[in-house]
Amino acid sequence: MLKYFINKVCGKFIFAPRIMICIPSQVTEVEKKAVIDAASQAGARKVYLIEEPIAAAIGAGIDISKPCGNMVVDIGGGTTDIAVISLGGSVVNTSLKVAGDKFDEYIVKYIKKRHNMMIGERTAEDLKVNIGCVYPKIQDIEMDIRGRDLITGLPKTITVYSSEMLEALMEPAMMIVDAVHSVLEKTPPELAADISDKGIYMTGGGCLVDGLDKLLQEKTGINVMIAQDAVSCVALGTGKALDNLDTLDGKNRR
Repeated sequence: MLKYFINKVCGKFIFAPRIMICIPSQVTEVEKKAVIDAASQAGARKVYLIEEPIAAAIGAGIDISKPCGNMVVDIGGGTTDIAVISLGGSVVNTSLKVAGDKFDEYIVKYIKKRHNMMIGERTAEDLKVNIGCVYPKIQDIEMDIRGRDLITGLPKTITVYSSEMLEALMEPAMMIVDAVHSVLEKTPPELAADISDKGIYMTGGGCLVDGLDKLLQEKTGINVMIAQDAVSCVALGTGKALDNLDTLDGKNRR
């Protein structure tokens, strides 16, 4: 797959390209080596690794080279990465496997338990995008979905409400809030003061679940901002980092 994308981007290149790959903030050395080996075998000349929260911060337009603290919560599909960044590197970070895909899983489980109906991942994704929320809405909105009745085994249509999605998604959302709280507790006082002044930046497609920023703001008491073009922040930041390797700390490996 890597080879396909390298060929698609570079075409029939004469020289092997340099590649920068995003990794979750708490991967092991073995996992890092596996990523580097895979990219090298796919045709990379040099491979650099960058932690996802740092790439997200760069993509969101944050100047990470300054000595002040910035907190980034990057909620992707598979993992949520939380980091306090200062002087080009992460000071405190954590990574948990609760993100967009886990939200979908919880919706599937909820519909199965509440309505005795099985739905697929695509339907769960549609529910999450259209009426999903983790903070009470002023007006309850609804959506019709189709699935398989677990009792009769036949196709069935039901109406689902945003208040039900709130119930379904609150548990995984609170896991993310608790992880942010844990990182804030470990943050040095001076950097914590900077974060309190500047706020928390959220990136990644998972942060677009309705009300997640309000929930985090309510639970931490710190202003929460969703980055512009949140979905593409990590990809944009990775590209910028590859163009400015000298400004990053020595954590990028070849």
